[in-house]
Amino acid sequence: MPLVNMSEAKSSLSRLVAAVESGAETEIIIARNGWPAAKLVAIRPPPAGKRIGVAKGQFVVPDTIDADEAAITALFTDNAE
Repeated sequence: MPLVNMSEAKSSLSRLVAAVESGAETEIIIARNGWPAAKLVAIRPPPAGKRIGVAKGQFVVPDTIDADEAAITALFTDNAE
């Protein structure tokens, strides 16, 4: 983690940013009057979440959703009448 003074950082900002973007440096400390004042780090994209289609092939979609309608209705109604 190199320490760079403010004037050097101003004159070579492109090179410093390229160094952290490429991974050559993980971070660069920018100092003012010899004291650390800021840290230059690369912004990494957030990890990708689960993608649509992760359950592909794990179940079968029926041709019609109404095939078992009578049996399902019977489960939710009182047949004691």
